[in-house]
Amino acid sequence: MIKRLIRAILYAIACGVIVLLALIGWIRFAPQPAVPPLPPLTGQIDRIEIDKSDRTMTVYRGDDALRSYDIALGFAPEGNKFREGDGKTPEGTFTINRRNPESAFYLSLGIDYPQPEDRLRAQAAGVSPGGDIFIHGQPNQFGDDVTLSGDWTAGCIAVSNAEIEELWRITPDGTVVVIRP
Repeated sequence: MIKRLIRAILYAIACGVIVLLALIGWIRFAPQPAVPPLPPLTGQIDRIEIDKSDRTMTVYRGDDALRSYDIALGFAPEGNKFREGDGKTPEGTFTINRRNPESAFYLSLGIDYPQPEDRLRAQAAGVSPGGDIFIHGQPNQFGDDVTLSGDWTAGCIAVSNAEIEELWRITPDGTVVVIRP
């Protein structure tokens, strides 16, 4: 009788621990709700600065910082991008050189990576430098109400769908993009 009672108590404790771990996992890794809409910016920007270590992107007009956004980076964000598939977000000075309204990620603004020095470095190592680096929204299959947390891209910079809509509107081709470690 006591053995059954002890087993029942141990079973209840084990079930409680499993439920607690599942709840902690859900809170930590579940998709986050979409960022509420911001008051719209008007006019155009001329510079985007990305701080990888702070996971922030700030847009500028002249010397005026207009707005900052929280960002997600490549799945292995430490260090500069070296080769295709390394999960790193490149560092350096780039420009917006293309737009993709049909992206697999809700709208995307392309940056001109790789630069000539990136190609030379990769060629010397016998690897591809990679490419197709974008500032983009969330994966299309999640819809507008989900913003993934953590660093999950293949090397791009991700924001919420509402934020990429704003960036799409205010960022002309040729805008300077500075990505710092």
